[in-house]
Amino acid sequence: MNTRRSEELYAQALDLMPGGVNSPVRAFRSVGRTPLFIDHAAGDRVFDADGNEYIDYVCSWGPDILGHAHPAVLSAVRKSLESGLTFGACHSGEIALAQKIREHFPSMEMLRLVSSGTEAVMSAVRAARGFTRRDRIIKFEGCYHGHSDGLLVKGGSGLLTGAIPDSSGVPAGYTETTLLARYNDISSVERLFAKYGESIACVIVEPCAANMGVVPPAEGFLEGLRSITEKYGALLIFDEVITGFRLSPGGAQEYYGITPDITALGKIVGGGMPLAAYGGKREIMECVAPLGSVYQAGTLSGNPVAVAAGLAALTELENQPDIYIELERKSAELERAMKAAGLNVNRCGSLLTAFFTDIPVTDYQSAKSSDTQKYAGYFGYLLENGIYTAPSQFEAMFVSAAHSDEDIKKTSSVISGYCV
Repeated sequence: MNTRRSEELYAQALDLMPGGVNSPVRAFRSVGRTPLFIDHAAGDRVFDADGNEYIDYVCSWGPDILGHAHPAVLSAVRKSLESGLTFGACHSGEIALAQKIREHFPSMEMLRLVSSGTEAVMSAVRAARGFTRRDRIIKFEGCYHGHSDGLLVKGGSGLLTGAIPDSSGVPAGYTETTLLARYNDISSVERLFAKYGESIACVIVEPCAANMGVVPPAEGFLEGLRSITEKYGALLIFDEVITGFRLSPGGAQEYYGITPDITALGKIVGGGMPLAAYGGKREIMECVAPLGSVYQAGTLSGNPVAVAAGLAALTELENQPDIYIELERKSAELERAMKAAGLNVNRCGSLLTAFFTDIPVTDYQSAKSSDTQKYAGYFGYLLENGIYTAPSQFEAMFVSAAHSDEDIKKTSSVISGYCV
């Protein structure tokens, strides 16, 4: 496979950007390769600068559930462009998108549009603290909630203690009110509440973890979080930046039947453009400025072009009532092929991860037991055979509506030829 042009572009990028990339996972360092530079995409395919074609299971890290460059989304964007790129002012599209989101996420009685998942989660946590007038929060090892200072903490054994910053440049004081619990271990949460309960503002969780690889919630785990937060008067925040509109029309909260107090959405609500949202119970959101004292603002929040793309994407999902049934069927077929090849697979709806470890992956520690060098070999094998997946062991594989049965069959055939 010739990737000479990508290599040339990467050499130029190294002089201009840290590591030659604008987001670390794109660097391909964990898989020992030079990153691909994508030239264009359509449907379920991406095409690199050298003209190589790949079946894409990254899907821009989730939002392209309809596939790349969907005609309805492109049409909406072109029409919006004629009215201007940005206003920095109110427009009717914001209302239409907010209404559509609330129709599918009734727990979001009021919501705010923002520009990224990081911003949505950061704002959700601030709202929780402002509403409860408490400072501490609980997050889980291996759950990623964006790169805001207070949530960048090590995925180590920080139970019952303050968390250590996981990034240089983050003062310890920014994370001293962040407590760490173990995903799928409700007892670790109970211990933290027993010690700090009256000062805990919220518990934030990926209802189905997808940033340590895909790790579904154990039976009773989400129910336990809902129960213990209600007992102590803390809020439950679902980070559905990945799962929102992907596991079901109402995200993970509909999929699992658990209602959070606040939800953060991202990626997909912008139809592939920079857009996100956070929202929750009316009484909580009324604490946000200008109604309340919790400040959050953004010049590009509710950008009209991104809103138009999001409206078109969500409308298209509504117009395809069988899309989630089909995503489940195709994803299950891939899962069967992976298991038949001897891979250790976790799947939740159209999210999958093959872990290179011999033990069941149920939390951060078991995920970290994976052999990343073996994953690098697997990634390279798939890439050489025209299959583009995440260049990291600890990410998800995304299936889209654009993946045809022929694509799934070809991918399954390639996987079946892999020797573990």
